[in-house]
Amino acid sequence: MLRHTVEACPEDLWRSAAYHNRFWHVAYHALFFTHLYLQPSDAGFQPWGKHKPDSQFFGARPWAPDEPISIPSPYSRNELLEYLEFCRAEVAAKVPATPLDADSGFHWLPFNRLELHLYNTRHIQHHAGQLADRLRTVASIGTPWVRMGADAAPAAG
Repeated sequence: MLRHTVEACPEDLWRSAAYHNRFWHVAYHALFFTHLYLQPSDAGFQPWGKHKPDSQFFGARPWAPDEPISIPSPYSRNELLEYLEFCRAEVAAKVPATPLDADSGFHWLPFNRLELHLYNTRHIQHHAGQLADRLRTVASIGTPWVRMGADAAPAAG
């Protein structure tokens, strides 16, 4: 569903300053944290090859709240679709290989891997819903509900 919002977003909304967090920025944030939380922990995390420093944050860094951040130049639609595919491959490879009763691996998330996967899914859907609402409100563009499956085809009805 996140893919559909990214694909459907008009160019003027993609970079629009009408929202504090621009469309591209919300999509990148969701993908970055999806990628992060698929790792065993934050210790060995390697950001995506096209990562721009601080682009995952909506505001100050949690560990440095008084230090301003600079929002980088926008990612293109194609770059975010590429990152989305990278994250999908990570899900396919890492979720089945991870014991669900293991610790989350992230000290700020004191629960097991099963709950971490649910947490991650809720986070993605929160932002996909946020972006779908923008599309509907600003551009009268609806986004379909997407069923499970490798092709991620929209569900009928």
